Amino acid sequence: MLQKSPSGEVGGIETADAGEASPTDERVRAAWRAWLSALASDPEAALAAALAYEALDGAGRNLWLDALDQDAPELEVPKVAVYAPLLSVETEPVRRARIAAAVGDSGILPRRPAGRALRGVAADGDRIVAVVLPLYLDFVHVLACRIRPQDGFVWVRRDPIIHDRDAPRTHSELEGILLEQTPLKPVIEELAHAVLAHRRSGRDMPESLRVFVDLFQPGFDDEE
Repeated sequence: MLQKSPSGEVGGIETADAGEASPTDERVRAAWRAWLSALASDPEAALAAALAYEALDGAGRNLWLDALDQDAPELEVPKVAVYAPLLSVETEPVRRARIAAAVGDSGILPRRPAGRALRGVAADGDRIVAVVLPLYLDFVHVLACRIRPQDGFVWVRRDPIIHDRDAPRTHSELEGILLEQTPLKPVIEELAHAVLAHRRSGRDMPESLRVFVDLFQPGFDDEE
């Protein structure tokens, strides 16, 4: 269970001081474990976990991971269910490595997961792109962006965790632009060119792109 932070709370769950557990402590612990178990089947719970974890500072995230080290082995759900929501928003390399190590071989994100890409072209020539990558179970991670070919990204948005049935697919619309499914590799190349153009413009890179760094590794394509 989450240990007490300087403010007395982590992730909205108040914790008790060390010592003999009280009935209240046990109820809080049971509620925490029940909520963790729900992450295996409830996309809203998974998204809530991702957003709660994302809102924490580094110390709070470490406390969350400490709590999972204690409680995850006692849950009757795959470890990936409780760790994958955190990995979908974590960008710090040491914590990402810790999460991957905690899950081990139980089904964490593949190094190069298959996915799908969709693309449309606006009247002014801007590209509207969406990339849908599987996370675990039926949950996916979505990157959507508008690219101005010579200038880089107009905007970048992401959905850390949604059910695949709610993710973009052929004939979806984004900003009124009809999207068509297209091979993933050319879209990744287009994103890579947008990264270079954005950097040349002198602007900061959108934070949302950080969790998609694996897209730009050599050999990433939709046939793996």
